[in-house]
Amino acid sequence: MTAGPKAPRPVFLALATSLFLALPMVMAAGPVRAQTTEPAWHHATALAGTPKYGPDAKHFDYVNPDAPKGGVVRLSDTGGFDTFNPILPKGNTAPGLGLMYDNLMETALDEVDISASYGVIADAMRYPDDYSWVEYRINPKARWHDGQQITAADVVWSFQKATELSPPQKFYYKNVIKAEELPGGIVRFEFDTKGNRELPHIVSQVLVLPQHWWEGTNDKGEKRDIGRGTLEPPLGSGPYKIKSFAANRDIVYERVKDYWGNDLPIRVGTNNFDEIRYAVFLDQAVELEAFKGDQYDFRQELSASQWSKAYDFPAVRDGRVVKEEFVDKGSGRMQAYVPNLRREKFQDPRVRQALNYAYDFETTNEIVSANLLKRIGSYFAGTDLGATGLPEGLELEILESLRGEIPEEVFTTEFKNPVGGNPQNVRTNLREAVKLLTAAGYKLDGGRLIDPKTGEQFTIEMLYFDKSAERNLLPYSKNLESIGIKTILRIVDQPQYINRINARDFDMATLVWGQSLSPGNEQRDYWGSEAADREQSRNYAGIKNPAIDKLIDRIVFAKDREELLAATKALDRVLLWNHYVVPQFYADVDRTVRWNRFGHPKTMPEFTFAFPTIWWYDEALAAKTGAIK
Repeated sequence: MTAGPKAPRPVFLALATSLFLALPMVMAAGPVRAQTTEPAWHHATALAGTPKYGPDAKHFDYVNPDAPKGGVVRLSDTGGFDTFNPILPKGNTAPGLGLMYDNLMETALDEVDISASYGVIADAMRYPDDYSWVEYRINPKARWHDGQQITAADVVWSFQKATELSPPQKFYYKNVIKAEELPGGIVRFEFDTKGNRELPHIVSQVLVLPQHWWEGTNDKGEKRDIGRGTLEPPLGSGPYKIKSFAANRDIVYERVKDYWGNDLPIRVGTNNFDEIRYAVFLDQAVELEAFKGDQYDFRQELSASQWSKAYDFPAVRDGRVVKEEFVDKGSGRMQAYVPNLRREKFQDPRVRQALNYAYDFETTNEIVSANLLKRIGSYFAGTDLGATGLPEGLELEILESLRGEIPEEVFTTEFKNPVGGNPQNVRTNLREAVKLLTAAGYKLDGGRLIDPKTGEQFTIEMLYFDKSAERNLLPYSKNLESIGIKTILRIVDQPQYINRINARDFDMATLVWGQSLSPGNEQRDYWGSEAADREQSRNYAGIKNPAIDKLIDRIVFAKDREELLAATKALDRVLLWNHYVVPQFYADVDRTVRWNRFGHPKTMPEFTFAFPTIWWYDEALAAKTGAIK
């Protein structure tokens, strides 16, 4: 389960760095038991197991409940912003906008593995054994920043507007057929399917907005329109509100001192800064230099090359800047060169496999990234969800049901990427690439790989927006050129890059899919056939495969954690053996640098460093490092 889609941007990283093809209903152990009594209300819920924290918990283990309140933290963002409308899939939303809003329920930071959620706007929830509906009871204390009560009607209206105006959210919540307000401050969502364990949980992620504000008028007497972008600071319900801003330059949030949710167990010890400031940069090199110049406080370094080379400066050497790595246990990813399967030249899997043989990860990792990265060999890299060895047990049973629809290698061979790293290996890999391309109908003609039917050379335009990506692109393109493929490196600005990816106007680009430890409905948006032709879906590659649709359904309708793991591994294996992408690299640690002004709890959450949510301004450290003005 991942958060429902909100922003219009594709999920991507620079190179330095959620149809139903129906399965028979054998996914349930037997007919769904009729429920004769009303389900009980619960303060929290989990997809598997039992929530860690009971209804009497005062705070969560990973916070300092006595953390001091005050001070400032300065963060950075790239790409600019031109709207405060949080649901429209167009424009660039301001960084940090989520600080202004609460959800019905939110996950704990030390229970990512079971996706446990605790009440915020909702103080309780319930659903039946067949997961055909869910009800949330609104906390009567929940308030907007203007003092008005948050109502079930706000939730229903927010859901309706999100699914009306945002195609990604409409797709994500496609199984919700009804949202209605019930007496007693209850909102009910009904589903068009049974057995989908995740649906009652993911609707709690709907961003709740104030209907009365969005349907009201501004200071000029003009009626607001949630169907349009706006730079009028909106009304929120969360721990922060906008204090000041300059579009595309900076935005400052201030803590709401009388925030209604201060005493909720999930909020105690969090949101400790009086101000959170974002500085916006259009160039990543300038952004890095601004950090060195103490223009903002915290940076997560995604580039292994930068990590190894860019942080030897006086403030690091004298301790005013702290470099710290945090083990990443809470997320997985597939980052890859992604060929656009909507283009005929990429539709043959042998062509796509050849592109992988031409990628020498090992040499690039050594020269560019100081051997700090690992090769991705799974669509769930960094987690225990990836396929290993040969399939067995329930995973094999799932795959056997698809025999004849999936590559036979799934059953006989563990997927491994080609290994480069020295001239002999690279030459061997390139020869194999040529064999695959020849088998796919291409031929070498005077050093050019051509299609004999047209006489045209095989050409790939590699789209990117960050100039630093060239460190990785250039050696890859050189290898492609050596086997007769013409490569065009096309750098564009970030907004144009986003637009072209969303419009599917690209040959190949580097893209990344993030994964939680509880995959679910978002997999339809990643790999499902129905998402392939929908702009702004995350099926960037354009995958249309009935067998993969069936495996996604097996994940969505898994009745327990064991089946979820088996179905996820099966999906991973089938995706890999279809050679849809050229896997790149990942790090199993989060590399961070910060100006040494901040404290954090002794016991950090297992799955995230959670900066700045559970950190605080340390006046003693700041006095040594230099106080923020």
